[in-house]
Amino acid sequence: MLRDPAQFKALGHPLRHRLLIALRQRPATLAQLAAALGAAKGTVGYHVKVLHDAGLVRVTHERRVRGGTEQYYAPASERLRIAPDAPVGGEFLVRAALAEMLPPAPDDPDRTLLRHVRLTAEQAAGVAAALEALQLPDGPEGRPYGVLLSVYRADIPVLPPDD
Repeated sequence: MLRDPAQFKALGHPLRHRLLIALRQRPATLAQLAAALGAAKGTVGYHVKVLHDAGLVRVTHERRVRGGTEQYYAPASERLRIAPDAPVGGEFLVRAALAEMLPPAPDDPDRTLLRHVRLTAEQAAGVAAALEALQLPDGPEGRPYGVLLSVYRADIPVLPPDD
């Protein structure tokens, strides 16, 4: 559960967000992360430390190499959820999704859709629970995709009844 302002500050930097996304594939070393993101190892080390200090990544294991030790990092939790009492809401995740969204490829059109529905608070909670329970395939083959699932209150004008 994300609730500490330090966690949101850590995730607010684009490189740290990308590091966390990369680590969702498997535990990795600083050198592996630097190669994947095209960044300097020192830069990656700094940003991984910020994520570690915020409790967002952890060391899974270490390996001895050439007289030194390599640490493998992984996300501290399987999912990121914003706590109900957090200083920010779902807009934080929407901005993160927009920052990583690529333009559609010619052979792979955009599949973004927006639907508006009328729900009671209980129905909205049920829809959110069903979306969270949704099992999505995630294997090594194929292109990376982001899936942003959100049930949010919308500012939609309500027409009066037809006379």
